Amino acid sequence: MLRDVLVVADPLHTFVTYKDSTYAMMRELARRGVRLAACEPQHLHWRSGEPVTAWVRDIELTGHAEDWFRVRGQRPVALGEFGAVLMRKDPPFDAEYFYATHLLQQAEREGARIFNRPAALRDHPEKLALMEFAEWAPPTLVTRSAEAIRAFHAEHRDIILKPLDGMGGRGIFRVGPDGLNLGAVIETLTAHGHTTIMVQRYLPAIAQGDKRILLIGGEPVPYALARIPQPGEVRGNLAAGGRGVAQPLSARDEAIARALGPALAARGLLLVGLDVIGEHLTEINVTSPTCFQEITQQTGWNVAARFADALQQAVGTG
Repeated sequence: MLRDVLVVADPLHTFVTYKDSTYAMMRELARRGVRLAACEPQHLHWRSGEPVTAWVRDIELTGHAEDWFRVRGQRPVALGEFGAVLMRKDPPFDAEYFYATHLLQQAEREGARIFNRPAALRDHPEKLALMEFAEWAPPTLVTRSAEAIRAFHAEHRDIILKPLDGMGGRGIFRVGPDGLNLGAVIETLTAHGHTTIMVQRYLPAIAQGDKRILLIGGEPVPYALARIPQPGEVRGNLAAGGRGVAQPLSARDEAIARALGPALAARGLLLVGLDVIGEHLTEINVTSPTCFQEITQQTGWNVAARFADALQQAVGTG
């Protein structure tokens, strides 16, 4: 039996419990009798001759929407002493996140079981990971060159431009056939040619939603959450005001999930969120995939329970 789990995440007081997927995981693990501890990446440290250690808080869930956890104690603990460690820090994938993955990888060398695997987190930046699976993606360009972006726009006429380190729909621009403000958008996103960005052909199917497909242990959850933009918006992200509607996977959704799932799971990615618009894969999310609660509430399919089952199986205690 999995006895204890450390969750490495953003500050607990920032969780919005009615929709937070990390909270859903913790609630399900606690229901199964798993002891929970939490810390932030800044609480990880290593000293030569010693294992990677974190200053953690042992917590107990209260069952309340507010004041949802109670701290039972605080202590330094080697990560290898936990049955599993969940890395659930939200993006952006900045330098500090990168350093945290190296600390976690050292803990892994010392015997800690960490999900998603630290090296896999580094190897699958959430937008650039798409390059490996380009046959499922829309026409896409990754560059910092204004000339290349202008040529891409001339070819496809209606495009989406977005930063590689964005999340929640922040920094996403659409430029239509008239090219209005293309130069300003390029200058802003590339910082005058110093920052690489992603450009994709605009997909009109965004009106039916940007679908989040969850892979757990390489297997797709049978429902996606279609995040439908508000009128006049091109971003379906819930953080940008999108409306989440759970729906069964389409045949194309299933094909994409089945094509990517086993390969990603074999690399230590226990949980992955695929973003699909219409027939096309647009992003591969590995840092802190969400939508557990929305899918469960609308369909009755318990995503957190499936995740807990997969976690137990991954650590060899299922």
